[in-house]
Amino acid sequence: MAEARTNGSLPVANVQELAKACNGVADGRVPERYLSKDPTSAVEAVVAAGDDDGGACAIPVIDFHRLLDPRSSEEECARLASACRHWGFFQLVNHGVPDEVIGNLMIDVAGFFEQPLEDKKECAQQPDSLEGYGQAFVVSDDQKLDWATTGKSLFAPIESRDTRFWPTRPASFGHSVDAYSSEAAKLTYRLLEFMAKGVGADPASLRGVFEGQAQGMRVNFYPPCRNAADRLVGLSPHTDPNGNGR
Repeated sequence: MAEARTNGSLPVANVQELAKACNGVADGRVPERYLSKDPTSAVEAVVAAGDDDGGACAIPVIDFHRLLDPRSSEEECARLASACRHWGFFQLVNHGVPDEVIGNLMIDVAGFFEQPLEDKKECAQQPDSLEGYGQAFVVSDDQKLDWATTGKSLFAPIESRDTRFWPTRPASFGHSVDAYSSEAAKLTYRLLEFMAKGVGADPASLRGVFEGQAQGMRVNFYPPCRNAADRLVGLSPHTDPNGNGR
């Protein structure tokens, strides 16, 4: 019987190292656990579910500037409410988070994943936790696996941080996360107010559900693979039990 786990994640091979091995030889074989029979089917099902008219559709795009502008706020708020009801997610543009803050975080995240494996293992997942560097949500020895490595940590409130899982290199990593999380939190609280308003609720009601709750971040790295690339899935279709921005 395959081993199963209800807390933490079972240890598996490192995907970045697997990709190096597969790309290093012409006939490098990707382990069967990472190969999907039809990786496009799940995506097509999601798109079809969000298509109310039976034809082509696109993920809703919400303009945050239009939400803030009294001249367009009501119309954009209605579009936001529709996206929440019919899709459950949307793309937010003109969000106001400074490009420098986003850029610094992206640089430091990339810098972390580019380090040698032994350096990244300094903040590796532990058997009883989903935080840290590795592959999360591996619960049995026979499940299909994502072609990705992840880093996950809680960063707010400060007392919830477990520094075992915080990279010390690049040296600016912690500062970049703090700057980004501060901007993201301010944006999120305003967005929650507009979401509540869009469905006819008290604007403060939805914000109140999330204020004071833990804030975390998960970063994913999808290594390129020239063998069987059309059968690899970086992140499997899933439902999140919390509020998420990507």
